Amino acid sequence: MADEEHAGEDPVQAFRRAEELVRRRPLDALKALEPVLDVEADKTSVQLLAGRAYFHSAQLGRAEAALTRVVELDPADHYARFVLGRTLQRLGRLAEALGQLRIAWAMNPAPEYQDAIGSVRARIALDPGN
Repeated sequence: MADEEHAGEDPVQAFRRAEELVRRRPLDALKALEPVLDVEADKTSVQLLAGRAYFHSAQLGRAEAALTRVVELDPADHYARFVLGRTLQRLGRLAEALGQLRIAWAMNPAPEYQDAIGSVRARIALDPGN
């Protein structure tokens, strides 16, 4: 029924609806974003939102692919690098995660970026073979 309610929705409206849903209902956000991804696949904002929704729904391989695409299209997107770093962290690829998080922090020294760096460093210290 909800799908019928939003059938034929303008891509901008679909994107905005997905933005509202991404944290609390990421699977619904992805469903809302589907038609936008079909027409705007190379738009960084669309890929970033998809990457966030994949991250929040634990589809980490898809999150990595979407966020890597954002970084390819816009290497200066610090937030995409941050979420990519967090994705790599959750995948257990700590050295790669640390690299992305450091780049994000160098571009924008936000406290949450520094906290993520500290978290990854602590995990590396606990398991240096990782």
